[in-house]
Amino acid sequence: MRRSEGTRFSSTSNDEVGDCQARSARSERSNQTPSSARRKRDLTEDEAAHMRKVLGHVHRHLAQQPSGDVSDSPWRYSLMNWGHDPTK
Repeated sequence: MRRSEGTRFSSTSNDEVGDCQARSARSERSNQTPSSARRKRDLTEDEAAHMRKVLGHVHRHLAQQPSGDVSDSPWRYSLMNWGHDPTK
């Protein structure tokens, strides 16, 4: 029986080829330096302003730590939304 594209007999479907190409593109992008790992001089003013905003928010939030166990507290989850886990 002859294999035809897009049927259950084909070795690769169009979806599989598209998935492979998408994975390849993601792999190439992941080799680039993320903005958080770049040197300070490489940041745009908008990126630096955003980083200052996040840092200020995290520092203010850390100063308001509730007493007791915080492992399952709204305070911890709020900080984790900003990329900081206070239990680690």
